[in-house]
Amino acid sequence: MSYQEHPKEDEQASARSAEEVLSRLTLQPRNWALFLDIDGTLIDLAETPDSIVVPLDLPENLHGLSLKLGGALALVTGRALAYADRLFAPYEFPLAGLHGSERRSASGAVSRVETGKAFEDLKTALAEEARAWPGVLIEDKGSAVAAHYRQAPAQRETVEAAMPRYLDMAGADFTLQRGKMVAEIRPARASKGHALKAFLDEAPFKGRRPIAIGDDVTDEAMFRVANELGGHSIRIAETEAGTDAKFILPSAHALRTIIAALADSGKSVSA
Repeated sequence: MSYQEHPKEDEQASARSAEEVLSRLTLQPRNWALFLDIDGTLIDLAETPDSIVVPLDLPENLHGLSLKLGGALALVTGRALAYADRLFAPYEFPLAGLHGSERRSASGAVSRVETGKAFEDLKTALAEEARAWPGVLIEDKGSAVAAHYRQAPAQRETVEAAMPRYLDMAGADFTLQRGKMVAEIRPARASKGHALKAFLDEAPFKGRRPIAIGDDVTDEAMFRVANELGGHSIRIAETEAGTDAKFILPSAHALRTIIAALADSGKSVSA
């Protein structure tokens, strides 16, 4: 399978591709660090956040690749830390959850952005109003709250009109993050880009070049930081439009195939 390079790359580099970039993880394992989104990137999207399916071999393959990188593999996700850990048990990777609002370093130290009672009251009010939005799922993530309308696309305008109102209630310390069929209110001083930078200030990531992989607008901040720091960015997408990522992979399945090959040094990395 051939994966096309994003057209913003220099023409002299047109022969390179996403799988060739990822092959550097095992060819030069001390030079690179890998940052991975979860939903839509490692795991196929599902109708609801709780209905995703984790392929049985994925946790083991991630663990194997992490070992090859000396532990310089981190998950950077909109999921809460505790929820993401359950997906990949028994392994616990360095992880930034809630778009960086909470983060566990490779040493195991956990930091979180604290919210407060006013935000708890906001989440309660949003859940109450959403009872009148059939098919919309309100996900309480702790220091963030999301309104999913994948099962009710007709409710998009309702959700998109209401969430800025709740953002006003949350105040200047919060921001509205839009994604695939979801709108989320989260702490403004956290982002996936900030999380990537924080990891790169710590062992075993420090001194390495980042490779960031994601599938959504929420991952663009991570792509921009990776590019600025001389690394690479890969978006899981069917088309090349509207992304700062340097490279494209067509599906989460394609990425999982490459990760499995990288974790097993006896396999080719071509999917």
